[in-house]
Amino acid sequence: MHPMLKPALRRAWRGRNTVQFGVTPAHAVTLGPMDIATGSFLELLDGTRGLPLLREEARALDLSDRHVDILVSRLTQAGLLDDPDAGGPEADALRRRAETLERQRPDAAALSVVHPAPGGGLRRLAARRAMRVQVRGAGRVGAAIAAVLSGSGVGHVEVLDGGRTEPWDVAPGGLPASSVGERRDTAARQLVRRSSAGGPPRTGGTGGVPPSTDPALSLIVVAPRDGLSVYAPDPDDAAPWIASGTPHLYAGVIEATGVVGPLVLPGGTGCAGCLALHRAEADPQWPRMLAQWRSGRRTCVQACDLGLATAVAGLAASHALSFLDGELPACTGARWEAAMPLLDWRSERLGPHPDCACGAAGHTEVELTSAAGAAQDTMAG
Repeated sequence: MHPMLKPALRRAWRGRNTVQFGVTPAHAVTLGPMDIATGSFLELLDGTRGLPLLREEARALDLSDRHVDILVSRLTQAGLLDDPDAGGPEADALRRRAETLERQRPDAAALSVVHPAPGGGLRRLAARRAMRVQVRGAGRVGAAIAAVLSGSGVGHVEVLDGGRTEPWDVAPGGLPASSVGERRDTAARQLVRRSSAGGPPRTGGTGGVPPSTDPALSLIVVAPRDGLSVYAPDPDDAAPWIASGTPHLYAGVIEATGVVGPLVLPGGTGCAGCLALHRAEADPQWPRMLAQWRSGRRTCVQACDLGLATAVAGLAASHALSFLDGELPACTGARWEAAMPLLDWRSERLGPHPDCACGAAGHTEVELTSAAGAAQDTMAG
């Protein structure tokens, strides 16, 4: 082990004998009592020295071997230490891709804060390369989500959509102006390739790679250009994902409201069918109005504020990455909404409905957490 204080956490003395690592309450840790010699020793924890050399240099500061061992142990338990050689074979393979790792150093630093074990951040960053995510929609929201996921190291990002790129599909971080007139799916695949941190990924059997070589889907992100399909998703569309146990996340903009969630874990959280049943109970006229909204063909360009669409795409991509990294983000079984002009993000729990065929109503929160953890272990493996 070559102990290294996590560079992402800023360090400051709270007083004469207490050090705080990290700025924000979510990740800050205080450690004490800390004398001046021990504080000086912290400067040696930069990943270039193994424990034998650290003990030797600590003696020059009048610190005993036992003091060093206890300090390193406390720092490790507090999640403050990393190891530049830890993370397993997948992390080693990523280290050998110097150009890729250079682009993703900010991501690796952030993950090292979230996942405290030495090498934990890089291990998860490396695991993303084997994951496959399907984004359904290549409008202002969907294309940006696909680009962020690809740039964040997800190795297999598919984008499904029809038609040709329109001028109003163009967005910074999404489809470029040069793609207007091209097939949307083709333009989106090119965007994914350009955004990739590790060279062109395999995308759903394109680029000469047979579909059979792609891994199983880790997640589907439903981000259609029609925001109604996110705000009131059709249970029939989600039925195959429920049957196959495929997690899926909704994200989009309708009128002047942004929506992220729910993240549906089939059989564990409320789904599109549950949402439809809850709404019908709360408002008996909802099904009648929804049928009218869904009927007919809209010829006008739908409202989709660029700033709001970008915010939705960023939040949805972050939630998706958190899930892929093995956590249950706040949109799990919940929906986040923000409406212009105040843009005050609010969440609403979406509980399973006892009459829904998805069967999620019979599961407890503990069972959900355990099942999700097992699913993530399978994906990472």
